[in-house]
Amino acid sequence: MSEQTRRILYSREKIAAEVRRLGQEISRDYGNQEIMLVGVLKGSFLFIADLIREIQTPSVVDFVRLASYGSGTQTSGIIEFRKELEMPIRDRDVIIIEDIVDSGYTLECLYNKLLLQQPRSLKICTLIDKRARREVEIEADYVGISMDDGFIIGYGLDHDERYRNLPDIYLVEGA
Repeated sequence: MSEQTRRILYSREKIAAEVRRLGQEISRDYGNQEIMLVGVLKGSFLFIADLIREIQTPSVVDFVRLASYGSGTQTSGIIEFRKELEMPIRDRDVIIIEDIVDSGYTLECLYNKLLLQQPRSLKICTLIDKRARREVEIEADYVGISMDDGFIIGYGLDHDERYRNLPDIYLVEGA
């Protein structure tokens, strides 16, 4: 992918401002009640690292890793859990931290699986909410940026495991 095929869609300053706002909203909603952040690997690792530093509420962090199979940019809806939680979530206030909500299949699968573990509450926080490609009814409780459609990379978002390190979020043109 050449430099000419991508352009900055969201600057690092815009991302930082949204992460700060989300951290303030979560802190306001939970006060001094401990929360558990569940990051969805690999894409959420930068977002969750920045977000937890903006949250004033006592917090613990755990991660899951899921894979969905399909051809190219389309998902088949088949989800495989590659890494499970290491900490119990029963009777805890849990927030799933996702980099992007697209079709919603992976997030819906994770949400329903975590509900079975009986958390006190279960919410969703996403940096990017891509509404145009949503195929299931699932909504985030905390949304950083809403966008229509387009393939994006940077700030943890990848293309074939590359470009996660870019500090801004780029729209890949022609994708």
